[in-house]
Amino acid sequence: MSRCAVEDTTRMSLKILFLLLGFTGVVSIAIGYYLRLIISLGKKGSMELEIKKMMLDAEEKAKTITDAAEKRAEEKAQEILGEYKERERDLKATEERLISKEDLLDKRQTKLDSEQETLVKKGEALQVSQQEAEGVIRAQQEKLESIAGLSAEEAKNQLVQSIEKQYEADIENRMRKLEITSDQKLERRANEILVTAVHRLGNSVVSDVLATTITLPNDEIKGKIIGKEGRNIRSFERATGVDVIVDDTPGTITLSSYDPIRRQVARIALENLIIDGRIQPAKIEEAVQKAEAEINNIIKKKGAEAAYEARVPNMDPKLLMVLGRLYFRSSYGQNVLDHSVEMAHLAGMLAEELGADPVVARAGALFHDIGKAVDHEVPGTHVEIGRRILQKFGVDEAVIKAMQAHHEEYPYETPESMIVQVADAISGARPGARRDSVEQYIKRLEDLEGIANSIPGVDKSYAIAAGREVRVIVKPEAISDLDARKVARDIADRIEKEMQYPGEIKVSIIRETRVIEYAR
Repeated sequence: MSRCAVEDTTRMSLKILFLLLGFTGVVSIAIGYYLRLIISLGKKGSMELEIKKMMLDAEEKAKTITDAAEKRAEEKAQEILGEYKERERDLKATEERLISKEDLLDKRQTKLDSEQETLVKKGEALQVSQQEAEGVIRAQQEKLESIAGLSAEEAKNQLVQSIEKQYEADIENRMRKLEITSDQKLERRANEILVTAVHRLGNSVVSDVLATTITLPNDEIKGKIIGKEGRNIRSFERATGVDVIVDDTPGTITLSSYDPIRRQVARIALENLIIDGRIQPAKIEEAVQKAEAEINNIIKKKGAEAAYEARVPNMDPKLLMVLGRLYFRSSYGQNVLDHSVEMAHLAGMLAEELGADPVVARAGALFHDIGKAVDHEVPGTHVEIGRRILQKFGVDEAVIKAMQAHHEEYPYETPESMIVQVADAISGARPGARRDSVEQYIKRLEDLEGIANSIPGVDKSYAIAAGREVRVIVKPEAISDLDARKVARDIADRIEKEMQYPGEIKVSIIRETRVIEYAR
C-alpha cells in the first residue's frame, strides 16, 4: 500500500472513532436525563404523600383543640349561669328584707305621729294650767301687797338692806382680815422669789465708765496731733466725727461726741497714731479705717457672746450687731450690755419661780434697752425705738410685749412684761451697779419738781421712775383741759433748757375734780 492510502485509511478510522464517541456521549446524556426524571418523579410522589399526611395530622389536631375549647366554653357557661342564679336569689332575698323594713318603718312613723299629736295636746293643756297658776300667784301677790302696803320689789329691797345693816360690820371685818392676810402672803412670797433670784446671781457689779480722755506720753505729741495750721486735727475730726479738745491740761486730750461708737473709734485710732508717731492726713484715714474694722469685730463678738450667755438663741446676726453696740453705751456708769445680760439671768430665774415662760422673759430682758444703741440717731424714746427694731427683725410678739413695759410706757400685757420690769429695778438698784450718787439723784428729782411747781396753777408734782417721769397735779379751777396741754409743753421746754439728763423725761398733767360728802 502506498503512503497516501494509509493516511486516508487512518483519517477514516479517526472519523469513525469520533463519531462513535459522540454517539456514545449523546446516548449517555439521554440515559442520565431519563434516570434523573425517574428519580424526580419518585421523590415527588413521596413528598405529596408526606404533605397529605401532615394535612391529615393538622386536621385531626385542630379537631381535638376545637373539641376541648367547646368543652371548656360549655363548662364556663354552666359556671356563669350558676353564679347568675345565685346572685338572683340573693337579690330577691335582699328585696324581701327591704320590703319588710319599709313596712316596719311605716308602722313606726304612724306610731310617732300619734305620740306627737298626744304631746301637742298635753303641751297645750300644760300651757293652760301654767297660765291659770300664774294668774292665781299674781292674785295672791296682789293680795299680799295690798295687805302689807309694799310692792314685791320694795319688800325685797327692804329685806336686803336689813340683812346688809345687820351683818355689815361682820362682812367688813372679814374682808379686811382676808385682805391683810392675802397681802401678807403675797408680799412674803414675792420677797422669797426676789431673794432667791438675787442670791442665785450674786456676782458683784462694777461701774463701767467710758473713757473720753487720752493720756499722752508727752506734750510734744499735741503739736503733731494739731498739725501745721490745724491740718491734722481737722482731718481727724472729719474722719471720725468726734471733737478733739486740746487744752492746757498736761498730758491729756479729750474726745467729745454723743455717739459712743465714734468716740471709741476715735480713741483707738488716736492711740495707734500716737504709737506709730507718723501723724498725717493719709495715716489718719488709714488708722480710722482699721479702728472701725476693729470696733465692728468687737461689736459682733460682744453681741454674740451676750446672746449666748443670756441663753437667747436663733437671733438674726444683724440684730446681734445692734445689741453689741450696747457694749459701748453706759447708763449712770453701768454698762448697758452687762446690765441687759444680768437682767436676762434675773428674769429667767423669776419666770421659773413664777411659772411664766423663761425663754420669753430672758429675751425680753436682753433686748429691753436695745433702743439705746441708736437713740442718739433716731428720734423717740429708747423703748419705742427698741420696739421698731425688734419688729423689723421679726422677733416674736411675746418678746416685744415683755420688753416694752419696763418703763410703764405700755401696759403690762403678759406676766413676762412685769418680770422684766422687776428685773430692771433689781439690776439698777444693786449696790455698785450705778455710779450716780444719792445726792445727785435727789437733786435731779428736786430740780424736776421745782420746775413743775414754779408754773402757775400747779398744785403738786412728783418725780417718779428714777427721774424719767414727772407727774403734775394742777388746780382744776385755775387750769382748763386746753390749758393743761400748754402747761405740759412749758414744763418740758424748761426741763430741756435748765437740766442735763440722759434719754427723755415724760411730763404727765393730771387734772381732776373731786366732790366728797359724808353721810352720818
